[in-house]
Amino acid sequence: MKKFIAVIAAVLALVSCKNSGKVLLPNVSGKAGEVIVVLDKADWEGTLGNEVRDLLADECPWLTPREPLYSLVNVVPSNFVDLFKVHRNIVFFEFNPQVEEGVILRNDVWASPQVVLQVNAHDADSAVAVLKENSEVILNGIEQAERNRVINNTLLYEERNIAPQVREIMGGSPHFPSGYKLKKKTDDFIWIADEKQYTMQGVLIYKYPAAGDASDFTAENIIAHRNEALMNNVPGMFENTYMTTSDYITPTLTSMRYKGRDFVQTRGYWEVYNDYMGGPFVSHAFYTPDGGSILVLDAFVYAPKYDKRQYLRQVESLLYSFEWAEKKD
Repeated sequence: MKKFIAVIAAVLALVSCKNSGKVLLPNVSGKAGEVIVVLDKADWEGTLGNEVRDLLADECPWLTPREPLYSLVNVVPSNFVDLFKVHRNIVFFEFNPQVEEGVILRNDVWASPQVVLQVNAHDADSAVAVLKENSEVILNGIEQAERNRVINNTLLYEERNIAPQVREIMGGSPHFPSGYKLKKKTDDFIWIADEKQYTMQGVLIYKYPAAGDASDFTAENIIAHRNEALMNNVPGMFENTYMTTSDYITPTLTSMRYKGRDFVQTRGYWEVYNDYMGGPFVSHAFYTPDGGSILVLDAFVYAPKYDKRQYLRQVESLLYSFEWAEKKD
């Protein structure tokens, strides 16, 4: 009887998809942070391949030891069959003297959730220029796809008791997947983390009064408030130790906009004062809706035994899931 019900349910699902006009796509394959590049061997080993590697396998910022932005897998066009078409991230080249040169980004072509970037060029030589002119489109397209997968999985397997507690104090909150726990909560500081035996992925959320002028988002102001919040709330393992911002390399600031929200992104290294722990961090600082305070979402990773690229990409993606609480009438 159970088997019969399961068969009926499957048939109804297929009929529903057919009637709705939607094609049922398989789930994507491949590892997170991996990109398939469809290009013949001669071009892959030549100038065009070097340009692809310079763009997609460039050094991932603020990681030690060094890691590439993405792990690349070359597949020659004759081998680009169904097995590879369901990969999560695909870049392929269309060479045609009649084609309009540029980059076309498409989602969910052969699988879901998938991003496919088609580079149209007259030949391999002109494709080099097309890559350079459209580098941001390509990088942003893949990065956003990777980020969306993390957020979608987070919403699917969310620790639903955390966000309401954050919203109560901060007025809004990111979403957090299963495994994250609330470690500390005060009137102006919250610490949420996913701790394993040898790794920690943490999110620090804190706020402080805004000056209301250009000084609010200077590096000096952002780092000073960050260090104050960390010193008061994130102790180390031993007496007189606490998290702080490393000044060995100056953090970088970038003004950004995402889904209508303007913020300043800061990237750098954190370390523990009077100890040897450390790792990468990335933060988003922005005004609260009333403009009276600055809210900071700060993601960091501690993984001394492992590569950190994916750990950082995962926890950084959570910052992009931030939503203000809905106003009540």
